[in-house]
Amino acid sequence: MSDGPHAPQNIIGLYTPEQRKRRDETIWTVIQGVLAPLQFIAFAISLVLVVRYMMTGEGYLAATVSILIKTAFLYAIMITGAIWEKVVFGQYLLAPAFFWEDMVSFIVIALHTAYIWALLSGTVSAEGQMIIALAAYLTYVVNAGQFLWKLRMARLQSEALA
Repeated sequence: MSDGPHAPQNIIGLYTPEQRKRRDETIWTVIQGVLAPLQFIAFAISLVLVVRYMMTGEGYLAATVSILIKTAFLYAIMITGAIWEKVVFGQYLLAPAFFWEDMVSFIVIALHTAYIWALLSGTVSAEGQMIIALAAYLTYVVNAGQFLWKLRMARLQSEALA
């Protein structure tokens, strides 16, 4: 058995015992646990406001502010999530256990950032901005689903080990 980077690890599920210990002890797990539902609440409110704008043409400012708030939560959760991954897995992003979640997160961030560019540049109509936001929100829902699935897997792993 070797001790190199490709040495077999005692991985059961998502985490080695050492990774699980680091996950459970770091404040970044708590921060992620607080930010994730706050981001979801911001998303839900914003989705209602964006759809209202798209259906009625009213409430552009409220929809815009809500998208910016949702985007701020997204950036915060991405930065703190990268720190969490570094603490737990030893790398800032794309740890094998969360590779695909991180890849989809990049798309979510790209779309939210495209929305901000569209808003600030003034080169995209209000409706176009909202379409970008809705595309960002759709990918966010997919990404949130990925993370909820991983959370469930982690809980099942913990129960199996108990």
